[in-house]
Amino acid sequence: MADPATLALLAASAFTSATLLPGSSEALLLAQLTTGHAAAPLVAVAAAANLAGSLVNWALGRFLMRWRDRRWFPVSAGALERAERWYRRHGLWSLLLAWVPVVGDPLTVAAGALRVGFWPFLILVGIGKAGRYAALAAGFHTLAG
Repeated sequence: MADPATLALLAASAFTSATLLPGSSEALLLAQLTTGHAAAPLVAVAAAANLAGSLVNWALGRFLMRWRDRRWFPVSAGALERAERWYRRHGLWSLLLAWVPVVGDPLTVAAGALRVGFWPFLILVGIGKAGRYAALAAGFHTLAG
């Protein structure tokens, strides 16, 4: 079992990775797996924290869009427009891909701006995020084993 400090570091990295702040939670997860930590708690913490970061993006889209033209707003107008087009074309199920680099963060902001409900957002994004970390851990154990 990973110690609390390891889990906290992974949670912080996963949270920031889901927002527009820099983070590399995948690399940290794999590094922890190389030291022999159990995969299940690492995957659970990374997925939960990454989902929490995506909820911040959703809330930005849902409640703070009136400030989207401000310099401090974390998503550029172009990225937000592309994400909204993507979402309108592919629909609710596209949230399963919120983990994809570059498009995932703006997609979660767009979901909030387009008034996607909390529970569908939480469930679909959670499935995608947990699936990504579980696949990374499974791939690591397959290659290492």
